[in-house]
Amino acid sequence: MPVTLYKRQRQIVDFIAQYIQQNGYSPTLREIADAIGVSSLATVHEHLAALERKKVIRRVEGQTRGIELLDRTFIKTGESIDLPILGYIAAGAPIEPYTDPNATFKASPEMISSKHRNYVLQVKGKSMIEDHIDDGDFVIVEETQDVADGDIVVALLDNGLATLKRIYREVTRVRLEPANSSMSPIYATNVQVQGRVVGLVRKFRY
Repeated sequence: MPVTLYKRQRQIVDFIAQYIQQNGYSPTLREIADAIGVSSLATVHEHLAALERKKVIRRVEGQTRGIELLDRTFIKTGESIDLPILGYIAAGAPIEPYTDPNATFKASPEMISSKHRNYVLQVKGKSMIEDHIDDGDFVIVEETQDVADGDIVVALLDNGLATLKRIYREVTRVRLEPANSSMSPIYATNVQVQGRVVGLVRKFRY
């Protein structure tokens, strides 16, 4: 029976798996803390202890990089990195969960960040078509709030809706700019950045 993981636990396990696959060894507690955006190493300890109890990981005492993945579900091999597909994203709609909760997408290590968890969303709609992001494409997202003006981001609005847009911070508001000349920008005062787009994968349709 698959192990049930809470959202934060899944973030940590995904990051550990991607980090090991990319580097050949496990991350430190500080690297995990930075990746999930917490300052307290005690918080990371608590999550790792819970994952040990669930027999997902094992920690080797006295080793800085002594985390081993025990659950075969998360152990990946090969030159490509397996990223979880979390769902669909469309302009002005919530992120819709993907049909298969265990679905993954293989990506080249050069396409992803080793500092944060990475995941995949499938795009619905054509709001970013002039940036060559089409309906049905898959975007690779680095889970971070540290973004620059002009980055393509996954943005969560006050009303709970999510959107894929270029972000620009203005004096009193945030402008979320589509890459479609027939659409208008979204203006908001409170935007939660869920991640930055770092890669694009397209399955050609014949």
